[in-house]
Amino acid sequence: MALTVENQPPAVVVMGVSGVGKTTVAELLAARLHLPYAEADDFHPAANIAKMSAGTPLDDRDREPWLIALGGWLAERRAAGTGGVVTCSALKRRYRDTLRAHCPDAFFLHLAGSHRLVEDRLAHRSGHFMPVSLLDSQYAALEPLQPDELGAALDVGPGPEDLAAAAVELLRPALT
Repeated sequence: MALTVENQPPAVVVMGVSGVGKTTVAELLAARLHLPYAEADDFHPAANIAKMSAGTPLDDRDREPWLIALGGWLAERRAAGTGGVVTCSALKRRYRDTLRAHCPDAFFLHLAGSHRLVEDRLAHRSGHFMPVSLLDSQYAALEPLQPDELGAALDVGPGPEDLAAAAVELLRPALT
C-alpha cells in the first residue's frame, strides 16, 4: 500500500498517550521533511483544556469537534500539496477513522512506551495541562494500530532525534 498520493508530501499524525514525546518528535520530523506542523493541543476548545486541567478525561462528545478540526487541517495541507505533520493522541480506531475521513492516506506514527517510562516523563514535565492522573485512562482507551491502518509504531526508548530519523526512514518511500 502506498503511503501517500503519488507526488505529494506525506500527511503524518504522530500519535500516542500523553508524555510519549509526540510534540518533540513531530517538530523534529516536520523540520527534517520541510513540512508544515500543527500541535493538536492548539485545536482544543477552552472547555476541553479546563476539563483536562481539572483531571477529568474528555468524552467522545468533547473530542469530536477537535478531531474534525484536526482532520480539516490535514485535508487543507493535502489540498495545498504541502503535506504536514500533526500531533494527536488518536488513541481509538474511531478517532483515527475520523481523521482519515478527511485525509484518507494519513500515516499514523504511534509513539509507544511502557506505562512506567511515560509516567516518569509526565511527572517531570512542566507547563502542560495534562496531569499524570489521567495517564491510566489514556492507556485504558488506547487501541493500537491495526494491520489495515496505514502507519507504524516506534518504541520511545530511544531519544527524539533517533525517533525522528526512524520516522523519516519509514516515510522514505513517500518522499521519492
